[in-house]
Amino acid sequence: MSLAERKRLLVATELTESALQLLALRGFDAVTVDEIATDAGVSKRTFFRYFASKEDVVVRFLSGMGSDIHAALADRPDGEPVSASLRHAVAVPLLACTEQHPDHAARALRVVQLILRTPALLARLLERQAEWREALARELARRHGLDPAADLYPRLAAGTALVAFHTALQRWSDSDAAEDPLELLDRAFAVVRPALDAQDR
Repeated sequence: MSLAERKRLLVATELTESALQLLALRGFDAVTVDEIATDAGVSKRTFFRYFASKEDVVVRFLSGMGSDIHAALADRPDGEPVSASLRHAVAVPLLACTEQHPDHAARALRVVQLILRTPALLARLLERQAEWREALARELARRHGLDPAADLYPRLAAGTALVAFHTALQRWSDSDAAEDPLELLDRAFAVVRPALDAQDR
């Protein structure tokens, strides 16, 4: 990565963090692009070089989350049970929310609550999850030598894993972090594991 590319990535990351935290603290509709730019220490023009709108900040954040989940699944060993591979993959965003400093976990919770409690952003999350499902289904099909267009299993397994992920995320959000998201995810996967591993039997 060139110096210019690294600088661009750094600015985009800082802008995303500032925007998400400001939106989470004050509410999506209450914050303007001018306020986000000021908070991030950049001009409004700079903001629009990176993002088309406030909503675009969240959409790109969610796209990055989906890429991380897909990459984590692709990195799992081929012989591993499907439930274990998918649980590891969808745990990646939850680990990012909780494994660092408590302040980071609190900020992550605010962003999750912002997305889940703002109808327009929740709609974007559900749209992105549909895209994640297709990407995960293609990867599962590759691992099992299946046709993702003809076989039901890859898409069903991917969708089931994402429902488990979303359920754990929602419960964590509703509890204001009183419950551990990874423990919630484990409990969710305990319910769906037999169906996920049916292909291996």
